[in-house]
Amino acid sequence: MTTVPSRAASTVEGVGPLLRAWREQRRVSQLELALRADSSARHISFIETGRSRPSEEMVLRLAEQLEVPMRERNALLLAAGYAPRFPHTPLDDPALDALRDGIQRLIGGFEPYPALVVDAMYDVVAANRGVMALFDGMPEALLEPPLNAVRLTLHPQGLAPRILNLREWRGHLLEQMRRHIALRRSEPLRALYEEVSAYPVPESGERLAEEPQEPVAYFALPMVIEHEGRRLSFVSSISTFNTPMDVTVAELAVETLLPADPATAKYLQSWLG
Repeated sequence: MTTVPSRAASTVEGVGPLLRAWREQRRVSQLELALRADSSARHISFIETGRSRPSEEMVLRLAEQLEVPMRERNALLLAAGYAPRFPHTPLDDPALDALRDGIQRLIGGFEPYPALVVDAMYDVVAANRGVMALFDGMPEALLEPPLNAVRLTLHPQGLAPRILNLREWRGHLLEQMRRHIALRRSEPLRALYEEVSAYPVPESGERLAEEPQEPVAYFALPMVIEHEGRRLSFVSSISTFNTPMDVTVAELAVETLLPADPATAKYLQSWLG
């Protein structure tokens, strides 16, 4: 995968090579990009080779068509000689009080189903009681802030030994991380991937003493967990904010774990009572 240029290097290199790298990574031809952006292939070529300096509007239009993450759109603007367009407000800033309150109300409303909010590095920024119940009994070292959802899930002393279909779920998570690395070209995210993918896979039970009496036809890949002697099955749903205008908000994702079978749903109703 392409190494992400530093901000200083990007400014010296110019916006053209960066746009070309994003276009090639998205496997879009100059002609296709031109059609999408209401431009011409010749103009796109001139921008990429440095023969033409794109307007601020054109940089943003091309970034939109190439699905460049908001953080990297700021980098493209800087490389083109323009000021960043999108703020990066710390989540604890008073300006985001309404957002934080809304997040807490949202995930609280999902109880008793587990729900959490993570940032671009899968660090947990908010979690409800359902999630913390799943993490109960883990070593204190893993629960020190910032909690990392992927590390907690795949660590051999974390949730991994409790996941009965660990190899399937681990493969799903690692593939998800690979897609995010390709999308964001983030070196810190790549380092996290290298860490968690190198964890030894603990032996998790393939069966519990009490199996479901009837086979369950799952509608999505479940995460099957042994929790206090019970077999719980969850499917994951992830949502993001629509049309964000701040880097912090753009990188947040809300994940909910919905019961994948009637037995899990029934147990959850009494779980946090």
